Amino acid sequence: MRVLVVGNGGREHALVWKIRQSPLVKEVYCAPGNAGIAELADCVPIDTSNIVEVADFAQTITADLTVVGPELPMVLGIADEFQRRGLRIFAPTRAAAEIEGSKAFAREFMQRNKVPSPGYEICPTPEDARAFLDRAPWGFPVVVKADGLAAGKGTIIVKDAVEGKAVVDQMMTEKKFGIAGSKLIMEEFLPGEEVSFLVFSDGAKVVPMVSVQDHKRIHDGDEGPNTGGMGTVSPATNLSVDVHKQIMQEIVLPTIKGMAAEGRRYQGVLYVGLMMTDGGPKVLEFNARFGDPETQVIMARMRSDVLPVLQGVADGNLKDIKLEWAKEPAVCIVLASKGYPDTPETGKPVRGLDALKGQPDVVVFHAATAARDSGVVSVGGRVLGVTALGANLDAAVQRAYEAVAKISFDGMHYRKDIGQKALARLHAPKSAS
Repeated sequence: MRVLVVGNGGREHALVWKIRQSPLVKEVYCAPGNAGIAELADCVPIDTSNIVEVADFAQTITADLTVVGPELPMVLGIADEFQRRGLRIFAPTRAAAEIEGSKAFAREFMQRNKVPSPGYEICPTPEDARAFLDRAPWGFPVVVKADGLAAGKGTIIVKDAVEGKAVVDQMMTEKKFGIAGSKLIMEEFLPGEEVSFLVFSDGAKVVPMVSVQDHKRIHDGDEGPNTGGMGTVSPATNLSVDVHKQIMQEIVLPTIKGMAAEGRRYQGVLYVGLMMTDGGPKVLEFNARFGDPETQVIMARMRSDVLPVLQGVADGNLKDIKLEWAKEPAVCIVLASKGYPDTPETGKPVRGLDALKGQPDVVVFHAATAARDSGVVSVGGRVLGVTALGANLDAAVQRAYEAVAKISFDGMHYRKDIGQKALARLHAPKSAS
Protein backbone atom coordinates (compact mmCIF):
# COMPACT_ATOMS: atom_id res chain seq x y z
CA MET A 1 0.00 0.00 0.00
CA ARG A 2 0.93 3.61 -0.53
CA VAL A 3 -0.10 5.84 2.40
CA LEU A 4 -0.16 9.63 2.66
CA VAL A 5 -0.17 11.26 6.12
CA VAL A 6 -1.24 14.90 6.36
CA GLY A 7 0.37 17.09 9.01
CA ASN A 8 3.73 18.11 10.46
CA GLY A 9 3.59 17.60 14.24
CA GLY A 10 4.38 15.03 16.89
CA ARG A 11 1.04 13.34 16.32
CA GLU A 12 1.84 12.82 12.65
CA HIS A 13 5.35 11.56 13.44
CA ALA A 14 3.81 8.96 15.77
CA LEU A 15 1.31 7.93 13.08
CA VAL A 16 3.99 7.67 10.38
CA TRP A 17 6.20 5.68 12.79
CA LYS A 18 3.40 3.19 13.47
CA ILE A 19 2.14 3.01 9.86
CA ARG A 20 5.68 2.37 8.61
CA GLN A 21 5.77 -0.81 10.78
CA SER A 22 2.82 -2.36 8.92
CA PRO A 23 3.68 -5.23 6.58
CA LEU A 24 0.88 -3.93 4.34
CA VAL A 25 2.75 -0.70 3.61
CA LYS A 26 5.34 -0.19 0.91
CA GLU A 27 5.54 3.60 0.64
CA VAL A 28 4.72 6.40 3.08
CA TYR A 29 4.45 10.08 2.17
CA CYS A 30 3.82 13.03 4.48
CA ALA A 31 2.61 16.53 3.68
CA PRO A 32 4.46 18.56 4.82
CA GLY A 33 6.22 16.52 7.55
CA ASN A 34 9.16 17.54 9.73
CA ALA A 35 12.80 16.56 10.33
CA GLY A 36 11.89 13.39 12.22
CA ILE A 37 9.20 12.28 9.80
CA ALA A 38 11.62 12.76 6.90
CA GLU A 39 13.65 9.80 8.22
CA LEU A 40 10.61 7.52 7.72
CA ALA A 41 8.63 9.03 4.84
CA ASP A 42 8.94 11.11 1.68
CA CYS A 43 7.97 14.63 2.73
CA VAL A 44 6.32 17.05 0.31
CA PRO A 45 5.95 20.80 1.01
CA ILE A 46 2.17 21.16 0.86
CA ASP A 47 0.22 23.44 3.19
CA THR A 48 -2.29 21.25 5.06
CA SER A 49 -4.98 23.92 4.70
CA ASN A 50 -4.80 23.65 0.90
CA ILE A 51 -7.11 20.67 0.69
CA VAL A 52 -7.33 20.74 -3.12
CA GLU A 53 -3.54 20.56 -3.47
CA VAL A 54 -3.40 17.70 -0.95
CA ALA A 55 -6.08 15.82 -2.91
CA ASP A 56 -4.25 16.50 -6.18
CA PHE A 57 -1.07 15.05 -4.72
CA ALA A 58 -2.88 11.98 -3.39
CA GLN A 59 -4.25 11.43 -6.88
CA THR A 60 -0.85 11.93 -8.46
CA ILE A 61 0.80 9.25 -6.32
CA THR A 62 -2.33 7.06 -6.41
CA ALA A 63 -2.43 6.88 -2.62
CA ASP A 64 -4.33 3.86 -1.30
CA LEU A 65 -5.11 5.70 1.94
CA THR A 66 -4.70 9.23 3.25
CA VAL A 67 -4.59 9.76 7.03
CA VAL A 68 -5.27 13.29 8.28
CA GLY A 69 -3.74 14.44 11.57
CA PRO A 70 -4.64 18.10 12.24
CA GLU A 71 -8.11 19.53 12.71
CA LEU A 72 -7.99 22.47 10.27
CA PRO A 73 -8.14 20.46 7.00
CA MET A 74 -10.96 18.37 8.49
CA VAL A 75 -13.00 21.45 9.33
CA LEU A 76 -12.26 22.81 5.84
CA GLY A 77 -13.74 19.66 4.30
CA ILE A 78 -10.77 17.57 3.16
CA ALA A 79 -12.76 14.34 3.57
CA ASP A 80 -15.54 15.71 1.35
CA GLU A 81 -13.01 16.70 -1.33
CA PHE A 82 -11.41 13.24 -1.29
CA GLN A 83 -14.75 11.44 -1.33
CA ARG A 84 -15.87 13.48 -4.36
CA ARG A 85 -12.80 12.15 -6.17
CA GLY A 86 -13.28 8.57 -5.03
CA LEU A 87 -10.14 8.67 -2.86
CA ARG A 88 -9.97 6.75 0.42
CA ILE A 89 -9.39 8.98 3.43
CA PHE A 90 -9.23 8.60 7.19
CA ALA A 91 -10.93 11.77 8.42
CA PRO A 92 -14.46 12.87 9.34
CA THR A 93 -16.49 14.95 6.89
CA ARG A 94 -16.81 18.69 7.32
CA ALA A 95 -20.26 18.25 8.88
CA ALA A 96 -18.97 15.67 11.36
CA ALA A 97 -15.84 17.70 12.17
CA GLU A 98 -18.03 20.59 13.33
CA ILE A 99 -18.11 18.79 16.69
CA GLU A 100 -14.62 20.25 17.13
CA GLY A 101 -14.82 23.20 14.74
CA SER A 102 -17.55 24.91 16.76
CA LYS A 103 -17.69 24.73 20.55
CA ALA A 104 -21.19 26.21 20.39
CA PHE A 105 -22.39 23.42 18.09
CA ALA A 106 -20.79 20.81 20.34
CA ARG A 107 -22.44 22.17 23.51
CA GLU A 108 -25.87 22.38 21.87
CA PHE A 109 -25.41 18.87 20.45
CA MET A 110 -24.54 17.54 23.91
CA GLN A 111 -27.60 19.19 25.38
CA ARG A 112 -29.85 17.71 22.66
CA ASN A 113 -28.42 14.24 23.23
CA LYS A 114 -28.24 14.41 27.04
CA VAL A 115 -24.45 13.92 27.08
CA PRO A 116 -23.07 14.80 30.56
CA SER A 117 -21.33 18.17 30.35
CA PRO A 118 -20.94 21.44 32.28
CA GLY A 119 -23.42 24.30 32.22
CA TYR A 120 -22.76 26.80 29.45
CA GLU A 121 -23.94 29.97 27.76
CA ILE A 122 -23.16 31.07 24.21
CA CYS A 123 -22.18 34.73 23.90
CA PRO A 124 -22.22 36.06 20.32
CA THR A 125 -21.15 39.63 21.26
CA PRO A 126 -18.72 41.24 23.75
CA GLU A 127 -21.72 42.82 25.48
CA ASP A 128 -23.31 39.40 26.00
CA ALA A 129 -20.05 38.03 27.40
CA ARG A 130 -19.58 40.93 29.82
CA ALA A 131 -23.17 40.71 30.98
CA PHE A 132 -22.72 37.00 31.64
CA LEU A 133 -19.62 37.67 33.74
CA ASP A 134 -21.55 40.20 35.82
CA ARG A 135 -24.17 37.51 36.54
CA ALA A 136 -21.78 34.53 36.85
CA PRO A 137 -24.61 32.08 37.63
CA TRP A 138 -22.17 29.32 38.71
CA GLY A 139 -19.79 31.67 40.49
CA PHE A 140 -16.06 31.82 39.73
CA PRO A 141 -13.81 30.55 38.32
CA VAL A 142 -15.46 30.59 34.87
CA VAL A 143 -14.13 28.89 31.74
CA VAL A 144 -14.00 31.16 28.69
CA LYS A 145 -13.72 29.38 25.32
CA ALA A 146 -13.29 30.66 21.79
CA ASP A 147 -15.93 29.05 19.58
CA GLY A 148 -13.61 28.12 16.72
CA LEU A 149 -10.22 26.45 16.29
CA ALA A 150 -7.43 28.03 18.33
CA ALA A 151 -4.70 25.34 18.27
CA GLY A 152 -5.59 24.13 21.75
CA LYS A 153 -5.04 27.56 23.31
CA GLY A 154 -8.55 29.05 23.11
CA THR A 155 -9.60 28.03 26.63
CA ILE A 156 -8.90 30.37 29.54
CA ILE A 157 -10.03 29.96 33.15
CA VAL A 158 -10.75 33.33 34.80
CA LYS A 159 -10.95 33.95 38.54
CA ASP A 160 -13.26 36.98 38.54
CA ALA A 161 -15.26 39.34 36.32
CA VAL A 162 -12.38 41.79 35.88
CA GLU A 163 -10.05 39.13 34.53
CA GLY A 164 -12.90 37.66 32.48
CA LYS A 165 -13.68 40.96 30.78
CA ALA A 166 -10.01 41.44 29.90
CA VAL A 167 -10.03 37.99 28.25
CA VAL A 168 -13.24 38.89 26.39
CA ASP A 169 -11.51 42.00 25.02
CA GLN A 170 -8.48 39.95 23.95
CA MET A 171 -10.56 37.35 22.16
CA MET A 172 -13.42 39.35 20.69
CA THR A 173 -12.04 42.87 20.24
CA GLU A 174 -8.29 42.36 19.80
CA LYS A 175 -8.88 39.06 17.90
CA LYS A 176 -6.12 37.18 19.75
CA PHE A 177 -7.33 33.94 18.13
CA GLY A 178 -8.63 35.49 14.92
CA ILE A 179 -12.14 34.54 13.82
CA ALA A 180 -12.13 31.68 16.37
CA GLY A 181 -13.03 34.26 19.02
CA SER A 182 -15.90 35.89 17.12
CA LYS A 183 -18.23 33.98 19.46
CA LEU A 184 -17.49 32.85 23.01
CA ILE A 185 -18.81 30.05 25.18
CA MET A 186 -18.91 30.63 28.93
CA GLU A 187 -18.78 27.37 30.85
CA GLU A 188 -19.18 26.18 34.39
CA PHE A 189 -15.81 25.33 35.94
CA LEU A 190 -15.58 21.67 36.91
CA PRO A 191 -13.03 20.65 39.55
CA GLY A 192 -11.37 17.27 39.09
CA GLU A 193 -8.76 15.58 36.92
CA GLU A 194 -8.83 15.34 33.14
CA VAL A 195 -8.79 12.17 31.05
CA SER A 196 -8.44 11.82 27.28
CA PHE A 197 -10.68 9.07 25.91
CA LEU A 198 -10.21 8.27 22.22
CA VAL A 199 -12.12 5.86 20.01
CA PHE A 200 -12.13 4.78 16.39
CA SER A 201 -15.57 5.04 14.78
CA ASP A 202 -16.82 3.85 11.40
CA GLY A 203 -20.09 5.72 11.92
CA ALA A 204 -21.80 2.91 13.84
CA LYS A 205 -19.24 0.56 15.41
CA VAL A 206 -16.79 1.97 17.94
CA VAL A 207 -13.38 0.60 19.00
CA PRO A 208 -11.86 2.31 22.05
CA MET A 209 -8.16 3.05 22.43
CA VAL A 210 -6.18 2.94 25.66
CA SER A 211 -6.89 5.76 28.12
CA VAL A 212 -4.55 8.74 28.45
CA GLN A 213 -4.08 11.59 30.90
CA ASP A 214 -2.80 14.84 29.42
CA HIS A 215 -1.08 17.70 31.28
CA LYS A 216 -2.43 20.90 29.71
CA ARG A 217 -0.84 23.68 31.78
CA ILE A 218 2.58 25.02 30.91
CA HIS A 219 4.14 24.78 34.39
CA ASP A 220 4.57 22.14 37.08
CA GLY A 221 1.68 21.71 39.48
CA ASP A 222 -0.80 22.59 36.73
CA GLU A 223 0.10 26.27 36.91
CA GLY A 224 0.11 28.82 34.10
CA PRO A 225 -1.84 29.04 30.85
CA ASN A 226 -3.31 26.12 28.92
CA THR A 227 -1.24 24.69 26.09
CA GLY A 228 -1.77 22.07 23.43
CA GLY A 229 -0.40 19.58 25.98
CA MET A 230 2.90 19.27 27.87
CA GLY A 231 2.94 15.53 28.41
CA THR A 232 0.85 12.40 28.65
CA VAL A 233 0.58 9.18 30.63
CA SER A 234 -1.14 5.98 29.49
CA PRO A 235 -3.08 4.35 31.00
CA ALA A 236 -4.93 6.98 33.01
CA THR A 237 -4.87 5.70 36.58
CA ASN A 238 -8.07 7.54 37.52
CA LEU A 239 -10.22 5.51 35.13
CA SER A 240 -11.73 2.26 36.42
CA VAL A 241 -13.28 -0.50 34.31
CA ASP A 242 -16.74 0.57 35.49
CA VAL A 243 -16.14 4.21 34.58
CA HIS A 244 -14.79 3.12 31.19
CA LYS A 245 -18.10 1.33 30.53
CA GLN A 246 -20.01 4.38 31.75
CA ILE A 247 -18.13 6.66 29.33
CA MET A 248 -18.89 4.31 26.43
CA GLN A 249 -22.58 3.94 27.30
CA GLU A 250 -23.43 7.49 28.39
CA ILE A 251 -21.10 9.56 26.22
CA VAL A 252 -19.41 7.86 23.26
CA LEU A 253 -22.22 5.71 21.86
CA PRO A 254 -24.94 8.41 22.26
CA THR A 255 -22.60 10.85 20.48
CA ILE A 256 -21.94 8.55 17.50
CA LYS A 257 -25.64 7.65 17.30
CA GLY A 258 -26.71 11.28 17.65
CA MET A 259 -24.33 12.47 14.93
CA ALA A 260 -25.66 9.79 12.57
CA ALA A 261 -29.26 10.81 13.34
CA GLU A 262 -28.41 14.40 12.37
CA GLY A 263 -26.93 13.34 9.03
CA ARG A 264 -23.33 13.71 10.26
CA ARG A 265 -22.12 10.09 10.13
CA TYR A 266 -18.90 10.08 12.14
CA GLN A 267 -15.97 8.21 10.58
CA GLY A 268 -12.62 8.88 12.19
CA VAL A 269 -11.23 9.37 15.67
CA LEU A 270 -13.53 10.83 18.27
CA TYR A 271 -11.47 12.37 21.06
CA VAL A 272 -13.45 12.98 24.24
CA GLY A 273 -11.80 15.38 26.69
CA LEU A 274 -13.29 14.46 30.07
CA MET A 275 -13.28 15.87 33.58
CA MET A 276 -13.62 13.21 36.24
CA THR A 277 -15.93 14.92 38.72
CA ASP A 278 -17.62 13.75 41.94
CA GLY A 279 -20.79 13.46 39.83
CA GLY A 280 -19.12 11.24 37.23
CA PRO A 281 -17.32 11.93 33.94
CA LYS A 282 -18.37 15.06 32.04
CA VAL A 283 -17.32 16.23 28.59
CA LEU A 284 -15.08 19.29 28.47
CA GLU A 285 -14.64 19.12 24.70
CA PHE A 286 -14.80 16.90 21.66
CA ASN A 287 -11.99 16.76 19.11
CA ALA A 288 -12.42 15.27 15.65
CA ARG A 289 -8.93 13.77 15.46
CA PHE A 290 -6.06 12.08 17.26
CA GLY A 291 -4.81 14.12 20.21
CA ASP A 292 -1.33 15.55 20.48
CA PRO A 293 0.57 14.42 22.61
CA GLU A 294 -1.92 11.59 23.29
CA THR A 295 -1.12 9.86 19.98
CA GLN A 296 2.51 9.44 20.97
CA VAL A 297 1.72 7.18 23.95
CA ILE A 298 -1.20 5.46 22.20
CA MET A 299 0.91 4.43 19.20
CA ALA A 300 3.78 3.40 21.51
CA ARG A 301 1.42 1.01 23.32
CA MET A 302 -0.40 -0.33 20.24
CA ARG A 303 0.70 -3.88 19.44
CA SER A 304 -1.75 -4.44 16.57
CA ASP A 305 -1.12 -3.37 13.00
CA VAL A 306 -2.73 0.08 12.74
CA LEU A 307 -3.47 -0.16 9.00
CA PRO A 308 -6.53 -2.47 9.13
CA VAL A 309 -8.31 -0.23 11.62
CA LEU A 310 -7.52 2.93 9.63
CA GLN A 311 -8.83 1.25 6.48
CA GLY A 312 -11.92 -0.04 8.30
CA VAL A 313 -12.80 3.45 9.51
CA ALA A 314 -12.23 4.96 6.06
CA ASP A 315 -14.41 2.29 4.44
CA GLY A 316 -17.13 2.58 7.09
CA ASN A 317 -16.62 -1.04 8.09
CA LEU A 318 -14.63 -1.89 11.22
CA LYS A 319 -15.94 -5.47 11.12
CA ASP A 320 -14.69 -7.45 14.12
CA ILE A 321 -11.44 -5.58 14.61
CA LYS A 322 -9.98 -5.90 18.09
CA LEU A 323 -6.84 -4.06 19.03
CA GLU A 324 -4.03 -5.46 21.18
CA TRP A 325 -2.17 -3.17 23.54
CA ALA A 326 1.07 -3.42 25.48
CA LYS A 327 0.57 -3.90 29.20
CA GLU A 328 3.52 -1.60 29.81
CA PRO A 329 2.60 2.02 30.59
CA ALA A 330 3.89 4.82 28.36
CA VAL A 331 4.90 8.40 29.15
CA CYS A 332 5.48 11.33 26.78
CA ILE A 333 7.28 14.50 27.89
CA VAL A 334 6.98 17.52 25.62
CA LEU A 335 10.05 19.71 25.16
CA ALA A 336 8.90 23.24 24.37
CA SER A 337 10.55 26.46 23.23
CA LYS A 338 11.13 29.43 25.48
CA GLY A 339 8.08 31.70 25.27
CA TYR A 340 5.60 28.93 24.45
CA PRO A 341 2.57 29.06 24.22
CA ASP A 342 2.34 32.75 23.25
CA THR A 343 5.65 33.78 21.63
CA PRO A 344 7.91 30.75 21.15
CA GLU A 345 11.50 31.34 20.16
CA THR A 346 12.54 29.33 17.09
CA GLY A 347 15.60 28.48 15.03
CA LYS A 348 17.45 26.86 17.94
CA PRO A 349 19.76 23.93 17.12
CA VAL A 350 18.65 20.70 18.81
CA ARG A 351 21.45 18.63 20.36
CA GLY A 352 21.58 15.05 21.63
CA LEU A 353 19.12 13.31 19.30
CA ASP A 354 21.66 10.83 17.92
CA ALA A 355 22.40 9.56 21.44
CA LEU A 356 18.83 8.24 21.71
CA LYS A 357 18.54 6.48 18.37
CA GLY A 358 18.03 2.77 18.81
CA GLN A 359 17.54 3.03 22.56
CA PRO A 360 15.03 0.34 23.59
CA ASP A 361 11.53 1.48 24.50
CA VAL A 362 12.35 5.16 23.86
CA VAL A 363 11.15 7.11 20.81
CA VAL A 364 11.68 10.82 20.23
CA PHE A 365 8.79 12.12 18.17
CA HIS A 366 9.52 15.38 16.37
CA ALA A 367 6.85 18.08 16.50
CA ALA A 368 8.19 21.49 15.43
CA THR A 369 11.51 20.69 13.80
CA ALA A 370 13.21 21.23 10.47
CA ALA A 371 16.42 19.90 8.94
CA ARG A 372 19.09 22.49 8.17
CA ASP A 373 22.67 22.12 6.94
CA SER A 374 23.76 22.54 10.54
CA GLY A 375 21.36 19.84 11.75
CA VAL A 376 17.89 19.81 13.32
CA VAL A 377 16.46 23.14 14.51
CA SER A 378 13.29 24.19 16.32
CA VAL A 379 10.57 25.87 14.25
CA GLY A 380 7.67 26.19 16.70
CA GLY A 381 6.41 25.94 20.25
CA ARG A 382 6.30 22.23 21.06
CA VAL A 383 9.52 20.88 19.58
CA LEU A 384 9.79 17.22 20.62
CA GLY A 385 7.82 14.53 22.47
CA VAL A 386 10.15 12.15 24.30
CA THR A 387 8.18 8.91 24.73
CA ALA A 388 9.11 5.87 26.79
CA LEU A 389 7.63 2.53 27.83
CA GLY A 390 8.42 0.88 31.15
CA ALA A 391 7.60 -2.30 33.07
CA ASN A 392 5.54 -0.06 35.36
CA LEU A 393 4.68 3.64 35.48
CA ASP A 394 7.63 4.48 37.75
CA ALA A 395 10.00 2.88 35.26
CA ALA A 396 8.39 4.60 32.27
CA VAL A 397 8.62 8.03 33.93
CA GLN A 398 12.25 7.45 34.90
CA ARG A 399 13.20 6.22 31.44
CA ALA A 400 11.52 9.20 29.75
CA TYR A 401 13.26 11.76 31.96
CA GLU A 402 16.63 10.03 31.52
CA ALA A 403 16.14 10.40 27.77
CA VAL A 404 15.12 14.06 28.14
CA ALA A 405 18.38 14.73 30.00
CA LYS A 406 20.33 13.83 26.84
CA ILE A 407 18.58 16.48 24.69
CA SER A 408 19.11 20.22 24.75
CA PHE A 409 18.37 23.40 22.85
CA ASP A 410 18.54 27.03 23.95
CA GLY A 411 15.52 27.93 26.08
CA MET A 412 14.26 24.34 26.27
CA HIS A 413 11.35 24.09 28.71
CA TYR A 414 9.51 21.03 29.98
CA ARG A 415 7.45 20.01 32.96
CA LYS A 416 9.28 18.03 35.65
CA ASP A 417 6.11 16.45 37.08
CA ILE A 418 4.59 14.50 34.18
CA GLY A 419 2.99 11.38 35.63
CA GLN A 420 3.28 12.44 39.28
CA LYS A 421 -0.48 12.64 39.86
CA ALA A 422 -0.89 9.19 38.35
CA LEU A 423 1.94 7.80 40.48
CA ALA A 424 0.54 9.37 43.64
CA ARG A 425 -2.76 7.61 42.99
CA LEU A 426 -1.04 4.28 42.37
CA HIS A 427 1.04 4.51 45.52
CA ALA A 428 -1.68 5.93 47.79
CA PRO A 429 -2.29 3.69 50.81
CA LYS A 430 -5.40 1.56 50.35
CA SER A 431 -8.19 2.52 52.72
CA ALA A 432 -9.34 -0.15 55.13
CA SER A 433 -12.61 -1.78 54.10
